[in-house]
Amino acid sequence: MKFKYNLNDIPPFPELVLFGLQWLAIAVPTIIIIGNVVSGLQPGDPFFRINYLQKLFFLTAVILLAQITLGHRLPLITGPAAVLLAGITASQGTSTASIYTAIITGGLALFILSATGLFSRLKNSFTPRVVATILILIALTLTPLILNLIVGPGTSTTPLANLLFALSFVILMFVANRFLRGIWKSTLIIWAIIAGTLAYYALFPETHLVYTQNLNPVSLFFKDLNYNLTFEPGVIISFMICFLALSINDLGSIQSLGELIQPDNMPQRITRGISITGLANVLSGFMGVIGPVNFSLSPGVIASTSCASRFTLIPAGIFLLALSFFPSVISIIGSVPSVVTGTVLIYIMCSQISAGLMLAFNPTTGFKFDNGLVMGLPLMLGIVISFLPGDVLNTFPPALRPVMGNGFVVGVLSVLIMEHIIFKEQKNTDKKALTQ
Repeated sequence: MKFKYNLNDIPPFPELVLFGLQWLAIAVPTIIIIGNVVSGLQPGDPFFRINYLQKLFFLTAVILLAQITLGHRLPLITGPAAVLLAGITASQGTSTASIYTAIITGGLALFILSATGLFSRLKNSFTPRVVATILILIALTLTPLILNLIVGPGTSTTPLANLLFALSFVILMFVANRFLRGIWKSTLIIWAIIAGTLAYYALFPETHLVYTQNLNPVSLFFKDLNYNLTFEPGVIISFMICFLALSINDLGSIQSLGELIQPDNMPQRITRGISITGLANVLSGFMGVIGPVNFSLSPGVIASTSCASRFTLIPAGIFLLALSFFPSVISIIGSVPSVVTGTVLIYIMCSQISAGLMLAFNPTTGFKFDNGLVMGLPLMLGIVISFLPGDVLNTFPPALRPVMGNGFVVGVLSVLIMEHIIFKEQKNTDKKALTQ
């Protein structure tokens, strides 16, 4: 594919800024959505939410700039990892320090695996059926969280009104996705957040805009760092499984973009990119925020704009860095109603399911009955565990609760057992049959 600007080209300054603003419009919605969700899961006042978002903006900016200049050096956007959101959601009831200690541990393990070359051996365990199941599991195991955002007790209007609003809103998003083209389609999420927020406040005027008063116009936010490391084995095991999925997500994002723009030294780019992702998660754990990952939506943006220059992400990183020091601005752009957040998450998770199904129904390999069994059991177990009542989870031993009570972890372990143990002999038989 030919591009107007190739990987190492620097567009003229006006175009550089415009492309940077486009990447900014793509990065901000995910930061706001996941940041609002995670900060809402942790105890704290409105100032805590703003401080959390500031840290998340700062971390995303630093890692984005590091990846472009030192890491994979590809035009890949970075943002909070949804798979870690699944881990944090399932670890409620444990201490915040233990969660971020587990993120530090997982990030360090990922860095060591990548830097030493051991990750290349580990990734062979993640076959297309396993990866497809993981992609779908992320969406399905976040369903209880999405449901609580839309009709939970913290919402201001009646559950029925919120549900009707969410259904109408998500259908309109898919209509827009069907007919929009180019930059408008690439930035649909941010326009949906703006339109959905304005519509919700207009339809339900009793809902008050959440704006934190008495904020300094500019502030430093390097406080409340997580130096209280708390190692809980169950939480660490749970997040190690999440980091396995995160590493495959990171690898897939880098490889998919590599196939599009065909850069040189792809093995080195993958090693550097995943290594920096690991270090970024170590940093995020110390800062007390959810860790980042490279997003897989970048190839679509590049194909629609015909610009593959990595330098266009530098203005986006600078804008994100500047925003992180203005809490009043973040307070305004972060005042998205939980119903809108939940509805946009439905849209995003539908894309996640679509990616998983595309991988599962690969036309070159086909889809067999055994494929459905390998994927079906983990998906069912993940859903069942995710919807277990709280009083049932409380009967589990505390050490096992972060693992056995985490639908995503149970699903990933199940698909690995189904793929590499239960159906391993059948795969070998199939190979012999093909050679005869």
